[in-house]
Amino acid sequence: MQTCDLLIKDGSLLIKYDQLEEHVDMAVSGGRILETGKELWKKYQAVETINGKGKLFMPGLIDSHMHTGQQLLKGLVLDAKPIIWTRIMLPFESTLTPDKMRLCAQAAALEMIKCGTAGFIDAGSYHMETAASVYEESGLRGALSYSTMDEEGLPESIAMDAEEALKRTDSLYDRFHGKGNLKVYYSLRALNSCSSRLVELEAMRARERGTMLQAHMNEYMGEINGIVDREGMRPYEYLEKMHVLGSNFLGAHSLILSEQEKSLVMERGVKTCHCPFSNCGKAVPDTPQLLEMGIPVGLGSDGAAHGGLSLWNEMKIFRSVMNIYHGVPNGNPKVMPAETILKIVLEGGAAALNEEGSLGRLEAGYKADIISINMDQPHLCPTGNKIHTLFECVNAGDVEDMIVGGRILMKNREVLSLDEERIMYESRKYMEENADTF
Repeated sequence: MQTCDLLIKDGSLLIKYDQLEEHVDMAVSGGRILETGKELWKKYQAVETINGKGKLFMPGLIDSHMHTGQQLLKGLVLDAKPIIWTRIMLPFESTLTPDKMRLCAQAAALEMIKCGTAGFIDAGSYHMETAASVYEESGLRGALSYSTMDEEGLPESIAMDAEEALKRTDSLYDRFHGKGNLKVYYSLRALNSCSSRLVELEAMRARERGTMLQAHMNEYMGEINGIVDREGMRPYEYLEKMHVLGSNFLGAHSLILSEQEKSLVMERGVKTCHCPFSNCGKAVPDTPQLLEMGIPVGLGSDGAAHGGLSLWNEMKIFRSVMNIYHGVPNGNPKVMPAETILKIVLEGGAAALNEEGSLGRLEAGYKADIISINMDQPHLCPTGNKIHTLFECVNAGDVEDMIVGGRILMKNREVLSLDEERIMYESRKYMEENADTF
């Protein structure tokens, strides 16, 4: 018999976003999927075996845009007066310390594992080396950035010039890029807060090091108008002039795009992502058109401050928004089918992680980032279509197991890579001690 590290026996397998197979085994070794098929237990001797009866196995979800540094702001943003960035988020991030960031990252990692998010892209904050250490321990797959802004008037604790901003990301890259399951992206936190010098430096270094560059893009009209006033053109047009756009660029949000900007995004191979719950207060993206143009789209939570990190919630919200905004006016109730949204989360997320062709499917050669859903529950059984029920009815608490790169991070809801009890205790203690500051 052949040997493998892990064998999953007799499960339902979502091979890809629109392909489900029943009573199938899956063999994993060296962090990758060896093969899927019937009765592989006759072929492989496994170090560890998972009984798949009553479970649906699928690729791990990928959060294409989140904020580790805002994890402790959960519940403090909803219904707050605008502008929450300048009134709540920026002041909070400017008070981050290594200890506070460690707790942010531990709480975020724990939440993602429990809700089935195996991969993520962090949009950047401060003390990111501390966050990276936590994520390395957690076993999650992720891309991290420093928050890079050089505008005048920022709080003293986070004020920096373009060269210092670049230096911080360089240091993070040198220490953590390629370490465990982690990558480091260069970033432009917000174009209105970044000088042309900083844009130039970040883009140059991302190209030199063969990694991604990410930025918040076209999220609301005030941001767009600020760039128009400063540069005389819209945000994506400005980045095109600066020779920034390419297949290594990730434009978070990308909600309010002109036709010219859409063409630029398509022609340059730019990746995009939307964050449905957060975006609902700003604009509705032209996602059906972006997909028709072949533009990669991922889905993100925008961080725990915007309703938590559950992509199951984000998918449902996204379907509803797409239907009411794009579907109803055009008489098309299937403007954004469940399978399309699953593809966005899985394969669009893989593109955002710069892992096209190696994440987002359960196929031979793909990295073994896998989650399981307990389907043997009243709200999930019976069902006439498991893929649709997976989309419509599954919630974060239904995730039973998580495997990332072949390593089991959670088994039967027990997190193995982090101390859940301690993280929960420290999180509660933090909120109790800081209740008067919010």
